[in-house]
Amino acid sequence: MISALRLEEKQQAFAELTEIKTTLAARGWFPATSGNLSIRVGDFSPEQFTFAITSSGKDKSVNTPSDFLLVDAQGKPTETTGLKPSAETLIHCEIYRATGCGAIFHVHTVFNNIVSELFWERQSIPVQGVELIKGFNIWEEDAQIEIPILPNYAEIPRIAVLVEKAIVPRIPGIMLRNHGIYAWGANAFEAKRHLEAFEYLFEYVYRMELLKK
Repeated sequence: MISALRLEEKQQAFAELTEIKTTLAARGWFPATSGNLSIRVGDFSPEQFTFAITSSGKDKSVNTPSDFLLVDAQGKPTETTGLKPSAETLIHCEIYRATGCGAIFHVHTVFNNIVSELFWERQSIPVQGVELIKGFNIWEEDAQIEIPILPNYAEIPRIAVLVEKAIVPRIPGIMLRNHGIYAWGANAFEAKRHLEAFEYLFEYVYRMELLKK
């Protein structure tokens, strides 16, 4: 049975999201109110869980009392509110359900968009022998990974149903074509580390492709 959520759990999640949002906004990773962040709170089962997520349409370079709200495993607000969760909340729901992770961070950058288009026909972004692969706790020498790419349908439920099968257990992220990366981890610290590793690797792959021309 899932225990009732405690007030301090909600406050802690909102505080962590504020810190992460401020840090990533300073890097320019949320252009034009894009991107979304979430942290799971309380007990978890694949059928029942709660997470805090960014409100839709907010300027993430500014901190306000209406930046976040709580939603359930179906992406519905758990409290009476006039706020709307991110339009992509259903994708977060499916990632939590499939992985049991503790936090999911999604950003739109030029580098992740370009490499998702460059490797769309392959449906994954290949990276080999780059040090930052270790950021995913992959330690073998000359490691090679493939970061999965999903189509960027206009209807979010069409994307959400593809999430579970697209997840590669040792790769804590999924790209949407010409859209952005979803990176996750056991907690906010790990999800941020994974996001930073992905973004470094995307820039590396892009610049390596330029050198080949």
